[in-house]
Amino acid sequence: MALQHPADRGGGKRGPFERFAEAASLFTSSPFFYVLCLALVAGVVFTHLSSVALEWKVFAGECMTAVTLLLLALLKNSEQRAERAIQRKLDAIATALIESNVGDKEKAFEDLKSAIRMEEET
Repeated sequence: MALQHPADRGGGKRGPFERFAEAASLFTSSPFFYVLCLALVAGVVFTHLSSVALEWKVFAGECMTAVTLLLLALLKNSEQRAERAIQRKLDAIATALIESNVGDKEKAFEDLKSAIRMEEET
């Protein structure tokens, strides 16, 4: 199985995982999610300070670990998509500059125009 960059998977269209990752990224950057994380941390702290069974303390710690791992994977996916979008834009600008010096200004303009709108596709 060949691994591909997230921006290259599925050709020009976004697949279900890309749409999910984008929605999850928007959700995790919201104030509501921040409050939810504060409540989760407060719950873990309360669990460790109270006299509950060790199993509940371990369970609370494992929940925090799972959330952290999922958020790390989401962050990496988002980072790679943004990195690839920036690289595509830079490539389009460089190509447009070369083409504008050669004389094909219409194609250079279209390449730049599509590069500017590229963040909506990734």
